[in-house]
Amino acid sequence: MDISNDMKLLASGEWMNGFSDELSVRLTECEELCFTLNSLPPSRSNDRREIIRNLLGNIGENFVLHSPFHCDFGCNIHIGEHFVGNFNLTILDEAEVRIGNNVFIGPNTTLCTIIHALDWEKRNEGIMRALPIIIGDNVWIAADVTILPGVTVGEGAVIGAASVVTKDVEASTVVAGNPARMIKKIEGHQTESHT
Repeated sequence: MDISNDMKLLASGEWMNGFSDELSVRLTECEELCFTLNSLPPSRSNDRREIIRNLLGNIGENFVLHSPFHCDFGCNIHIGEHFVGNFNLTILDEAEVRIGNNVFIGPNTTLCTIIHALDWEKRNEGIMRALPIIIGDNVWIAADVTILPGVTVGEGAVIGAASVVTKDVEASTVVAGNPARMIKKIEGHQTESHT
Protein backbone atom coordinates (compact mmCIF):
# COMPACT_ATOMS: atom_id res chain seq x y z
CA MET A 1 0.00 0.00 0.00
CA ASP A 2 1.43 3.36 -1.02
CA ILE A 3 1.66 5.89 1.80
CA SER A 4 -0.21 9.08 0.89
CA ASN A 5 0.70 12.63 1.92
CA ASP A 6 -2.12 12.72 4.48
CA MET A 7 -0.94 9.40 5.95
CA LYS A 8 2.64 10.69 6.18
CA LEU A 9 1.53 13.91 7.83
CA LEU A 10 -0.63 12.07 10.35
CA ALA A 11 2.20 9.69 11.22
CA SER A 12 4.67 12.60 11.58
CA GLY A 13 3.21 13.76 14.90
CA GLU A 14 2.07 17.11 13.49
CA TRP A 15 -1.40 18.44 14.28
CA MET A 16 -3.59 18.10 11.20
CA ASN A 17 -7.15 17.71 9.96
CA GLY A 18 -7.77 13.98 9.99
CA PHE A 19 -11.20 14.23 8.38
CA SER A 20 -9.77 14.05 4.85
CA ASP A 21 -11.46 12.03 2.10
CA GLU A 22 -8.21 10.18 1.49
CA LEU A 23 -7.94 8.98 5.10
CA SER A 24 -11.62 8.01 5.11
CA VAL A 25 -11.06 5.79 2.07
CA ARG A 26 -8.04 4.14 3.73
CA LEU A 27 -9.99 3.54 6.95
CA THR A 28 -12.82 1.90 5.03
CA GLU A 29 -10.45 -0.32 3.04
CA CYS A 30 -8.80 -1.48 6.25
CA GLU A 31 -12.14 -2.08 7.96
CA GLU A 32 -13.22 -4.25 5.01
CA LEU A 33 -10.09 -6.41 5.37
CA CYS A 34 -10.59 -6.71 9.13
CA PHE A 35 -14.24 -7.67 8.59
CA THR A 36 -13.23 -10.38 6.11
CA LEU A 37 -10.52 -11.69 8.44
CA ASN A 38 -12.87 -11.80 11.42
CA SER A 39 -15.52 -13.61 9.36
CA LEU A 40 -13.24 -16.53 8.48
CA PRO A 41 -13.19 -19.65 10.67
CA PRO A 42 -9.89 -20.69 12.27
CA SER A 43 -9.80 -23.75 9.99
CA ARG A 44 -9.11 -21.44 7.01
CA SER A 45 -5.71 -20.59 8.41
CA ASN A 46 -4.01 -20.08 5.03
CA ASP A 47 -6.64 -17.56 3.94
CA ARG A 48 -6.41 -15.80 7.28
CA ARG A 49 -2.62 -15.57 7.06
CA GLU A 50 -2.82 -14.11 3.55
CA ILE A 51 -5.24 -11.39 4.69
CA ILE A 52 -3.06 -10.56 7.70
CA ARG A 53 0.02 -10.25 5.45
CA ASN A 54 -1.91 -7.95 3.08
CA LEU A 55 -3.31 -5.94 5.98
CA LEU A 56 -0.16 -5.25 8.01
CA GLY A 57 3.05 -3.46 7.11
CA ASN A 58 4.88 -6.68 7.91
CA ILE A 59 4.78 -9.61 10.32
CA GLY A 60 7.14 -12.52 11.01
CA GLU A 61 6.69 -16.06 9.69
CA ASN A 62 5.49 -17.51 13.00
CA PHE A 63 2.49 -15.82 14.59
CA VAL A 64 -0.96 -16.34 16.10
CA LEU A 65 -3.55 -13.61 15.70
CA HIS A 66 -7.01 -14.47 17.01
CA SER A 67 -10.23 -12.86 15.88
CA PRO A 68 -11.66 -10.43 16.36
CA PHE A 69 -8.80 -8.14 15.41
CA HIS A 70 -9.19 -4.47 14.52
CA CYS A 71 -6.85 -1.78 13.24
CA ASP A 72 -7.25 1.57 11.50
CA PHE A 73 -4.77 1.40 8.61
CA GLY A 74 -2.71 -1.76 9.13
CA CYS A 75 0.22 -0.56 7.01
CA ASN A 76 1.77 1.20 10.02
CA ILE A 77 1.97 -2.05 12.03
CA HIS A 78 5.27 -3.96 12.01
CA ILE A 79 5.51 -7.19 14.03
CA GLY A 80 8.46 -9.55 14.59
CA GLU A 81 8.67 -13.32 14.98
CA HIS A 82 6.73 -15.54 17.40
CA PHE A 83 3.91 -13.08 18.02
CA VAL A 84 0.72 -13.96 19.88
CA GLY A 85 -2.21 -11.55 19.68
CA ASN A 86 -5.18 -12.80 21.67
CA PHE A 87 -8.89 -12.12 21.14
CA ASN A 88 -10.12 -8.57 20.57
CA LEU A 89 -6.78 -6.87 19.97
CA THR A 90 -7.26 -3.32 18.65
CA ILE A 91 -4.39 -1.30 17.17
CA LEU A 92 -5.17 2.30 16.20
CA ASP A 93 -2.14 2.76 13.96
CA GLU A 94 -2.33 6.34 12.76
CA ALA A 95 1.37 6.41 13.65
CA GLU A 96 3.82 3.54 13.44
CA VAL A 97 3.43 0.61 15.84
CA ARG A 98 6.53 -1.57 16.10
CA ILE A 99 6.28 -4.86 18.01
CA GLY A 100 9.40 -6.96 18.54
CA ASN A 101 10.02 -10.70 18.64
CA ASN A 102 8.40 -13.07 21.15
CA VAL A 103 5.66 -10.66 22.23
CA PHE A 104 2.48 -11.99 23.90
CA ILE A 105 -0.58 -9.71 24.00
CA GLY A 106 -3.59 -10.74 26.10
CA PRO A 107 -7.27 -10.35 25.18
CA ASN A 108 -9.10 -7.00 25.03
CA THR A 109 -5.93 -4.95 24.62
CA THR A 110 -5.74 -1.61 22.79
CA LEU A 111 -2.66 0.10 21.36
CA CYS A 112 -3.65 3.67 20.55
CA THR A 113 -1.42 6.13 18.65
CA ILE A 114 -4.05 8.82 17.98
CA ILE A 115 -4.54 12.04 20.00
CA HIS A 116 -7.55 14.28 19.38
CA ALA A 117 -7.50 18.01 20.15
CA LEU A 118 -8.56 18.95 23.68
CA ASP A 119 -10.42 22.03 22.48
CA TRP A 120 -13.84 20.77 21.40
CA GLU A 121 -14.16 23.11 18.43
CA LYS A 122 -10.85 21.92 16.98
CA ARG A 123 -11.70 18.33 17.84
CA ASN A 124 -15.03 18.62 16.00
CA GLU A 125 -13.12 19.98 12.97
CA GLY A 126 -10.99 16.82 12.97
CA ILE A 127 -7.76 18.22 14.40
CA MET A 128 -5.57 15.35 15.60
CA ARG A 129 -2.04 14.02 15.73
CA ALA A 130 -0.43 10.63 16.27
CA LEU A 131 2.64 9.36 18.13
CA PRO A 132 4.30 5.96 17.64
CA ILE A 133 4.23 2.99 19.99
CA ILE A 134 7.26 0.70 20.27
CA ILE A 135 7.19 -2.65 22.06
CA GLY A 136 10.51 -4.42 22.53
CA ASP A 137 11.36 -8.12 22.31
CA ASN A 138 10.14 -10.66 24.88
CA VAL A 139 7.32 -8.49 26.27
CA TRP A 140 4.16 -9.89 27.87
CA ILE A 141 1.12 -7.62 27.89
CA ALA A 142 -1.66 -9.18 29.98
CA ALA A 143 -5.44 -8.86 29.44
CA ASP A 144 -7.39 -5.59 29.19
CA VAL A 145 -4.36 -3.32 28.80
CA THR A 146 -4.41 0.08 27.09
CA ILE A 147 -1.16 1.57 25.79
CA LEU A 148 -1.34 5.27 24.93
CA PRO A 149 0.41 7.30 22.19
CA GLY A 150 4.17 7.77 22.27
CA VAL A 151 4.90 4.90 24.69
CA THR A 152 7.95 2.65 24.41
CA VAL A 153 7.89 -0.67 26.27
CA GLY A 154 11.38 -2.00 26.99
CA GLU A 155 12.63 -5.50 26.30
CA GLY A 156 11.43 -8.21 28.68
CA ALA A 157 8.83 -6.03 30.40
CA VAL A 158 5.54 -7.37 31.77
CA ILE A 159 2.40 -5.23 31.88
CA GLY A 160 -0.23 -6.39 34.39
CA ALA A 161 -3.89 -6.91 33.54
CA ALA A 162 -6.19 -3.89 33.27
CA SER A 163 -3.28 -1.44 33.18
CA VAL A 164 -3.32 1.91 31.39
CA VAL A 165 0.21 2.66 30.20
CA THR A 166 0.75 6.41 29.87
CA LYS A 167 4.57 6.58 29.85
CA ASP A 168 7.59 4.52 28.84
CA VAL A 169 8.17 1.17 30.54
CA GLU A 170 11.71 0.19 31.50
CA ALA A 171 13.17 -3.08 30.26
CA SER A 172 12.83 -6.11 32.55
CA THR A 173 10.23 -4.56 34.85
CA VAL A 174 6.68 -5.38 35.88
CA VAL A 175 4.24 -2.48 35.70
CA ALA A 176 0.55 -2.41 36.60
CA GLY A 177 -2.29 -0.07 37.49
CA ASN A 178 -4.05 3.01 36.15
CA PRO A 179 -1.86 4.79 35.42
CA ALA A 180 0.66 1.95 35.26
CA ARG A 181 3.60 2.19 37.63
CA MET A 182 6.58 -0.05 38.26
CA ILE A 183 5.86 -2.90 40.66
CA LYS A 184 9.25 -4.60 40.57
CA LYS A 185 12.31 -5.37 38.49
CA ILE A 186 12.58 -8.80 36.91
CA GLU A 187 15.75 -10.53 38.09
CA GLY A 188 17.08 -13.53 36.16
CA HIS A 189 14.72 -16.16 34.76
CA GLN A 190 11.57 -15.99 36.86
CA THR A 191 8.70 -18.28 35.96
CA GLU A 192 6.08 -17.26 38.54
CA SER A 193 3.89 -14.22 38.01
CA HIS A 194 0.92 -12.69 39.81
CA THR A 195 0.01 -10.00 37.29
